[in-house]
Amino acid sequence: MAALVLKNRRATLERAEKFVSPVYFTDVNLRGRLFGANCPVESLSCFLTESRISYETAVNGDFTAAKVGDSFGPTWWTSWFRVTFSIPQEWKGKEVHFVWESEGEAMVWRNSSPVQGLTKEGEKMSYILSENLTDEEAHSVELYVELACNGLFGAGQGSMIAPPDPQRKFTLHKAELVVFNRDVHELLTDFEIITDMAKYIGTENQRSYQALYTANKMVNACDVADPATFAEARRFADAFLQQKNGESQHVVHAMGHCHIDSAWLWPYEETIRKCARSWVSVLRLMEKNPSFVFTCSQAQQLEWVKSWYPGLYAEIQEYAEKGQFIVVGGTWVEMDGNLPSGESMVRQFLQGQAFFQQEFGRHCAEFWLPDTFGYSAQLPQIMKGCGITRFLTQKLSWNLVNEFPHHTFFWEGIDGSRVLTHFPPGNSYEMHGKVEELLNTVKNNKDKGRVNHSAFLFGFGDGGGGPTQDMLDRLHRMQNTDGLPRVQLSTPDTFFSALEGDTTMLCTWAGELFLELHNGSYTTQAKIKKGNRKCECILRSIEIVSSLAAVQKDGFQYPSSQLQQLWRLLLLNQFHDVLPGTCIQSVVEDAVKYYEEIQSNGDKLLKEAIQCLLGGCVQETGRNVNVLNTLPWERTEVISMPRLEGEEVLALIKVPSVGFATVTSPMVPPHPVIVTVQEGGSVTMENGILRVEFDSLGRMTSLLHLLYKRETVPEGSHGNQFVLFDDVPLYWDAWDVMDYHLETRKPMLQGLQPVEVVCPGGVRGSIRHTLRVSDTSRIRQEVTLDACCPYVKFKTEVEWHEAHKFLKVEFPTTVHSPNATYEIQFGHIQRPTHRNTSWDWARYEVWGHKWADLSEHGFGVALLNDCKYGYSVHRNVMTLSLLRSPKSPDATADMGQHQFTYAIMPHTGSLQEANVIQFAYNINYPLHIVPAGPGVCASSTWSAFSIQSPAVVLETIKQAENKNKALVIRLYESHGSTVETWLHTSLPIKQAIWCDLLEKPLTAKCCSINDSRIELSFTPFQIRTLLLLL
Repeated sequence: MAALVLKNRRATLERAEKFVSPVYFTDVNLRGRLFGANCPVESLSCFLTESRISYETAVNGDFTAAKVGDSFGPTWWTSWFRVTFSIPQEWKGKEVHFVWESEGEAMVWRNSSPVQGLTKEGEKMSYILSENLTDEEAHSVELYVELACNGLFGAGQGSMIAPPDPQRKFTLHKAELVVFNRDVHELLTDFEIITDMAKYIGTENQRSYQALYTANKMVNACDVADPATFAEARRFADAFLQQKNGESQHVVHAMGHCHIDSAWLWPYEETIRKCARSWVSVLRLMEKNPSFVFTCSQAQQLEWVKSWYPGLYAEIQEYAEKGQFIVVGGTWVEMDGNLPSGESMVRQFLQGQAFFQQEFGRHCAEFWLPDTFGYSAQLPQIMKGCGITRFLTQKLSWNLVNEFPHHTFFWEGIDGSRVLTHFPPGNSYEMHGKVEELLNTVKNNKDKGRVNHSAFLFGFGDGGGGPTQDMLDRLHRMQNTDGLPRVQLSTPDTFFSALEGDTTMLCTWAGELFLELHNGSYTTQAKIKKGNRKCECILRSIEIVSSLAAVQKDGFQYPSSQLQQLWRLLLLNQFHDVLPGTCIQSVVEDAVKYYEEIQSNGDKLLKEAIQCLLGGCVQETGRNVNVLNTLPWERTEVISMPRLEGEEVLALIKVPSVGFATVTSPMVPPHPVIVTVQEGGSVTMENGILRVEFDSLGRMTSLLHLLYKRETVPEGSHGNQFVLFDDVPLYWDAWDVMDYHLETRKPMLQGLQPVEVVCPGGVRGSIRHTLRVSDTSRIRQEVTLDACCPYVKFKTEVEWHEAHKFLKVEFPTTVHSPNATYEIQFGHIQRPTHRNTSWDWARYEVWGHKWADLSEHGFGVALLNDCKYGYSVHRNVMTLSLLRSPKSPDATADMGQHQFTYAIMPHTGSLQEANVIQFAYNINYPLHIVPAGPGVCASSTWSAFSIQSPAVVLETIKQAENKNKALVIRLYESHGSTVETWLHTSLPIKQAIWCDLLEKPLTAKCCSINDSRIELSFTPFQIRTLLLLL
């Protein structure tokens, strides 16, 4: 018997680690025995293509000889390989693998089908040919390998998020057959778990020392040259690992996952292949592991695979029926959680849930959004309206300033809706099934004692890849081992049901889940932000006008399929690395192309619907016009009326709610706009509501509310002050703007063209000026004040060629309030204007939609816009973020020309009483002007819908998804009040039924319709949907 040795902990631990190391002493350690005999392939040839082509096309390519060590590319190209080999007869009874080690991402094809994804970064470098080779199995084999010339995270030049290197080459390092020693693999897994337990449990726990001495005994027992000794080493391992936990141990619910960004550091098209590579690997694991469950979100990705890989998709559906492949999330993509409109968020669920129901026979019960940059406070209500009561994410673990206080809690939205929410305490959605991760899951959990269950998502993510057999083997061994939490291969339903078993001690978080990071993403890639807003608006308009035309005019066909296609393009672009602008240049180009497609096709659909509804021809030019208003309130505005001579004349007109007016003669303004040029180049404009004065640089020196006699601009300050900041974050260039950028403020004070008058008054006054930003960047602006209009509008053009600069516009005010109000989806929230606490300070740059408002009792100022999302209101200064200039991952981000509009609106009373919400809508939804037919000579009006209360907004009118002769209308309470009101309609409505956001009736009872009016009631910020049967 060998003498006992007093053990030094460090030496003993490192001895065990070196025994399984892939780097040290592999000539004599256990890791070096993982593979046995090997032999080269017989033939290797390749075919290089610039396009992503089908298997059927590729196999007919012009293949030429290739060899290990060759490099292929450039970036984004594809190299197809034909590989032939013969398995040696003497390998009978052995486990045989085809090993492929290369840079790039690969897919193995066999017999015309994808069979295995291979990615070194995802620890998948072999395809199992046989687990126990027999004479009956094919020994001569031909495979095809499709190698994408990009890495798991694209091809950044020098760093992961750098712009891609367009000339990068990808090298093939190994292509051979090997004998895989399964007994060595099993022992390595034991060693890894026990050694990690010794290392990570902690020296205060005796279990750590038990693990250490067990590992040491295993090393002593194991002779790597004699496999007969492995059994004893495994007996030591089994005896240790089979020591059970107590009943009180925390339960970790392990679920396979493969988070795949629909586009990010690679284009949309490559994501399709990432999905196929990842999911085919998952199916191979399911074949061998019947208890393995995999969760998959994003209907768009499944739809891609259905279209491009129908055989693989059929297999996915088979495993879904078995309960192993589980669809989650309920949305079309994992969208950004801040910037999409409320209706866009509803459509994410409407399209996603419909797809999952049609293809997998079920709606998702949990919203799955692990990697977006914050979460709107209206999401709980939207989720519940779409049949979802559970929510999983983890991104708030990235907070830069404050640590979020919960991992399992109820999240309450602005209407009071609550959903059960869980952040996996391991703070990741791509765990690897290791001891340290399990221990951290328990250690990090901020709700210890309140709950005894946590989610654990394992698998390579972001770039794809998914779980591995090694991960499953580790988790299987750790299911019930003393010293570790219990591990259960679980499903989302099992996990959330366990949480729901006792929620009595859970805390509630009310309001938004604000990510204290990535707040530059509210502004980056301005063309994407503008494309999103404009496309949301045009799709809304198409649906409304098409709905009215379908009801009013026989023979008009509502364009359901075309609208679905356009909506799905828009929803795709709302993915959480596209809409935020945190993607490479080629993704931006694709996104802009999709926006242009939506706009182009949408314009055609809208014109057809308007022409059908109003008659006449959009090309006609006459003295009279039809003016169409898609918003649910009457509007009085200045428009441009076309004339026979080809010129346009400005006119003040009034249009009813959701309807049109035939205008034969304009209104006379009660107070015309007066424009006065002062000495020194300043200009004053006045319209009876406001009087505004600008200096020669276009800065606002005074903004007086005439009715309230209240000056808005503090003495010595300037509104419409453009300011430039240095914008150099710590790492995440397109994502982050750091707080220290505020220390670098530089006002733009150099004019290129001083203020000049464009419209001298009457129904409109306007001025124009140009500012210098730098030698290569300038701002050109037209400032407008219309008759009867309570705001000053700034139509802005910027030529922008900067590097790491941030352009904003400031409006100092005379308003004092501790909070500012910002529009969000279907409502608004307040945020502090002070920086008392770290939670307040972390909101130095925030997001909002069409407006922000700073009000004290009786008076306030609103800042409106048509395509911006970044704001800051600190003390009395309101700031709108305009343009950034990051250089990674897109070196060309925001370079070029930009056009956008914002407005400043001082008001009496509250923002609700001043109709700030309505005026912000007006800026985003211009009136539609169509020449009237030549026979029209009298003014007339028609309104389809109107609402008694200004608190209720009619957001959506569309055809019902699955019901003929039916419309769906969506309304929401916008003031934050309890309201009883009525909806008036001139349409021939037979029945009205309340339904959920998926258009499923909530009750069999119909609403009462009296004298074409439907009674409505709302609680604060409530979203309600009516199904109208015609």
